Amino acid sequence: MSASRTKFYLDKQNKKFLGVCAGIADYTGIDVTMVRVGTVVLALITSGWVIPAYFITAWVAPCKPHGLYEDAEDAKFWQGVRTNPSRSTAEVRSKFRDLDRRLADIETLYTSRNSRLADEIDSLR
Repeated sequence: MSASRTKFYLDKQNKKFLGVCAGIADYTGIDVTMVRVGTVVLALITSGWVIPAYFITAWVAPCKPHGLYEDAEDAKFWQGVRTNPSRSTAEVRSKFRDLDRRLADIETLYTSRNSRLADEIDSLR
């Protein structure tokens, strides 16, 4: 996929008006309802200065490509990458270390002098 998963996109699939709040929610991982409520509150507090920013964002930002994420877990991972890239890198390293350890355990079990395992393998042949 050529689309960057770390960019901000308008989320037209989950939009109510132009997709800006849904895009912010997708980008940050915050619930879209909270983003919409926050936008309305900010518009009231700033005497409407958020409204032009909303329209400018809708005009400038690209639409989210279809199939950007494989599933919900993939979307959650990329939201984490956007919020804290170093933590995400540490999580990936940790997962690889865990997989490497498990693979080493399997290899040790398979190559050890385990007569019970050897008998089970022979019975499968």
